[in-house]
Amino acid sequence: MKRFIEGVERTQSTLFPTQLDDYVTEDNPVRVIDVFVDTLNLRALGFEGSVPADTGRPSYHPSTLLKIYIYGYLNRIQSSRRLERETQRNVELMWLTNRLTPDFKTIADFRKDSGQAIRNVCRQFVFLCHKLNMFDGGEVAIDGSKFKAVNNRDKNYTQRKIKARIEQVEESISRYLEELERADRQPELTTRPRIEHIKQKIASFKRQIEEFNSLAKQLQNTPDQQLSETDPDARSMATSGRGTGMVGYNVQTAVDTRHHLIVAHEVTNVGHDRTQLADMAGQVQEITGETEVIAIADRGYFSGLTILACEQRGAIPLVPKPLTSNNRARGMFDKRDFIYLAQSDAYLCPAGHKAPWRFRTIENDMAINKYWPSACPACEMKAKCTTGDYRRISRWEHEDVLERMQRRMDERPELAMVRRSTVEHTFGTLKAWMGATHFLMKTLPKVRTEMSLHVLAYNMKRMMQIIGTVGLVAAMTR
Repeated sequence: MKRFIEGVERTQSTLFPTQLDDYVTEDNPVRVIDVFVDTLNLRALGFEGSVPADTGRPSYHPSTLLKIYIYGYLNRIQSSRRLERETQRNVELMWLTNRLTPDFKTIADFRKDSGQAIRNVCRQFVFLCHKLNMFDGGEVAIDGSKFKAVNNRDKNYTQRKIKARIEQVEESISRYLEELERADRQPELTTRPRIEHIKQKIASFKRQIEEFNSLAKQLQNTPDQQLSETDPDARSMATSGRGTGMVGYNVQTAVDTRHHLIVAHEVTNVGHDRTQLADMAGQVQEITGETEVIAIADRGYFSGLTILACEQRGAIPLVPKPLTSNNRARGMFDKRDFIYLAQSDAYLCPAGHKAPWRFRTIENDMAINKYWPSACPACEMKAKCTTGDYRRISRWEHEDVLERMQRRMDERPELAMVRRSTVEHTFGTLKAWMGATHFLMKTLPKVRTEMSLHVLAYNMKRMMQIIGTVGLVAAMTR
């Protein structure tokens, strides 16, 4: 073929064989993986087998298997079988592993048995980022997202689901029984094979009802009244769409607002975010060494007790308060229209009347003070205030914590945009890398290991974008 760029003939031999290192450029990401793993103290991080045994068959060094996994997650190859194939045909992996080709079982067992150590490696890379001053400012956006587990929705049971499925099966049995009765009345309209098929279906449906009743008894012994057959730790969780949900895990991340690096992450099987803020802020404080961490979150994290816990740890939470009162929609006053008078411990209502303290009660483990004015029955503005005899105002004993937080938020109206542009695209990127199935492993400890590998790959790729591959290698070797 003339006038085209021509390749080298396959059968052409060379006098001097090409070195494998010639195929890996200086700015190739595999050099980052190689240097990073070689700088780790694998024994201190908890990897078993980092010191060889005196007897028995030689094993692969943990650094080799760790490099394979980091490369795989960096290139969206999470399956151990696919990684085995890549070690046999991928030049970059051949360079990275010195042409070692462990089988898929060895690769899979390493991830399964080295969970805590792998999570420690992810943490070490975050410490490296902190050492390179990537987290200056101490401001993070915290959010959670639902990730699919291996467990199918049909293999997840609650009392409500079992009741609905039993009703569906009973309806099917009723239809088949009606068909049998019709066959008895008019035998010429139904063939014998059809009758045998109907009887088999009825027997099968009755067995299903027995299985559902057995599952209902098992559910009574579970703490959260939920049972997953494939992955016992997976839970049914509501998602943002109305009436939608999935069986999976709730992944929490704290993302640096400056460089969009994931500072801390956690995987839970709790379907809401209300209790996660203080723990995530505490992890960020531990990693960065900064006490006054600014934690930006959405309304799903609003909880007086967790916000108080954040402040007690020295963190600065910024969480918008959800508006749960319907008074504003009815054209009536809501709590924001009442002014608290700290010196006299009373509220001033829109009509100018004082609402003094009346009594204290405990609601949801919180001490709540109650206030109301005596002038309510004769007040001209009562119709816009309450439909009861008196307008009662509730105040948590630590309400000043929430008021300080609201004042900080009022000074920064751009916070919602900062949070969305920081943390939500991180989840979108991770889910795109993971594919439609999301997690491949079962049970919470193993899922946490898998998530740590994804976070490590994400942070590594971000750092290569920020300071470059050569710059990152130089920073790690200093």
